[in-house]
Amino acid sequence: MSSEYQDKKLALVLGATGGVGSAVARKLQSRGWKVRALNRNAAKASASGQGFDWIQGDAMNLADVRKAAEGASLIVHAVNPPGYRDWEKLVLPMLDNTIAAARAVGARIVLPGTVYNFGPDAFPVVTEDSPQHPVTKKGKIRVEMEKRLKAASETGTGVIIVRAGDFFGPGATSNSWFSAAFATPGKPVGTIKNPARPGIGHQWAYLPDVAETMVQLVERAERLPAFACYHMNGFWDGDGRQMAEAVRRVAGGAAKIGRFPWFIVPLLAPFMTVMHELKEMRYLWKVTLRMRNDKLVAELGTEPHTPIDEAVWASLIAQGSLPEPHGATTAAPLSHVGKAG
Repeated sequence: MSSEYQDKKLALVLGATGGVGSAVARKLQSRGWKVRALNRNAAKASASGQGFDWIQGDAMNLADVRKAAEGASLIVHAVNPPGYRDWEKLVLPMLDNTIAAARAVGARIVLPGTVYNFGPDAFPVVTEDSPQHPVTKKGKIRVEMEKRLKAASETGTGVIIVRAGDFFGPGATSNSWFSAAFATPGKPVGTIKNPARPGIGHQWAYLPDVAETMVQLVERAERLPAFACYHMNGFWDGDGRQMAEAVRRVAGGAAKIGRFPWFIVPLLAPFMTVMHELKEMRYLWKVTLRMRNDKLVAELGTEPHTPIDEAVWASLIAQGSLPEPHGATTAAPLSHVGKAG
């Protein structure tokens, strides 16, 4: 894609202050796209200095989304209710607004997907075409989201979905499993509370890799089907210990690895929305569920992948769990953290 063509591209990002949204927005910007971002407090968001065109508005308001989408050829739908509050009431209306705006301006929609779509009948290895019979409320909503996007694609709105594992990396929310269990933001790595059962694999997705994958697909969107869905492999922790070991290794090797206190989750679930969500999604730590990336590799040639030690190092630096070396760049000094996996 020529730089002249890219300079004419405008992307609207919904959720640009979140982990995935901000990562994709920065990646698009680095490729020559103009990024417009909708936010309920645009003045505060603009203080981030990222160079996005911040627009005041709410993803729950169709008029706001429609106005922000004017002139855009791409809408990144990465918005979620903060802290999981009223997720079941807000998620679908927000998506409907995105679909309506995309249809009005002729934009393509990009959605970060999850493993929640799948139920036990599809385990342990799933493809893009595996049956989707989720057992959780969040999973059922995810399936409905994709159904609505599929219907939109059949009436002329292009859609790209990238399903990935648990997100981690710079910009990931404090509600992420990486922050909740492996390293508390703003504190040195102490005891690593591993949520996984021994021998049970778990799939992770490093945010910069997710963003790179999405943008590469966007750059070849004209050759993709109207409804294009792909799985990322990300970092596959095959025995449930590798992420914990990587965090300990990168943090200097002194941290202890213990068990996540699952007993406290049901006790707090009635009072804390986040704990309620963790309780519902606990099954993903009890069973092996791995998404195959054969289709993605067939399209891109290879999946963007940062070595795990480098990814963990950048994640710990970003959340203040490791001191940032003087003159540091985004690349990890791998000679200091051991061999990258």
